[in-house]
Amino acid sequence: MFMFKKEKSTRCIQSSLTEVKQVRMPDNQQERPEYKGWIVGFTDGEGCFSASVFRNKTSTLGWQIFPEFVLTQGISSRSALEQVQTFFGCGKIYINRRKDNHREDLLRFCVRARNDLMERIIPFFEEHPLRTKKQQDFELFKKVVCMMNRKIHLTQTGFDQIKEIVSKMNQ
Repeated sequence: MFMFKKEKSTRCIQSSLTEVKQVRMPDNQQERPEYKGWIVGFTDGEGCFSASVFRNKTSTLGWQIFPEFVLTQGISSRSALEQVQTFFGCGKIYINRRKDNHREDLLRFCVRARNDLMERIIPFFEEHPLRTKKQQDFELFKKVVCMMNRKIHLTQTGFDQIKEIVSKMNQ
């Protein structure tokens, strides 16, 4: 049986004809390209980018737009959601008690804070695109969140534009 000593791996890259640099290769699982690919695949299969519109009398226009990124798993796979939560450094895991034909309760990893969506979730999926139709939903989701970040949703025209975009998501 072979035992490998864990060492920080490096790779030489040539940045110009005369200069060679040592670049540290990821030695932590979350920095590895295949780990990021796992998150993309997990999201393609079990994720959702959504924005809900609901009445809220305390909001400027009487309505609120609620964007969120969600990954869902059975309770027995909680560790997968915890790994994603650790990777992104944000979001919460909620239990969704099921009363239908599923054998176990579901867990939902949710990111709702606009700051986290803008600074963590959206940049990740821009750099690592999804491979299914969910990429189209992500693009619409990104558009909504960016419009909200610019406060466009606080005008009737902007709100109506966002409502139109939301109606095209997750069909």
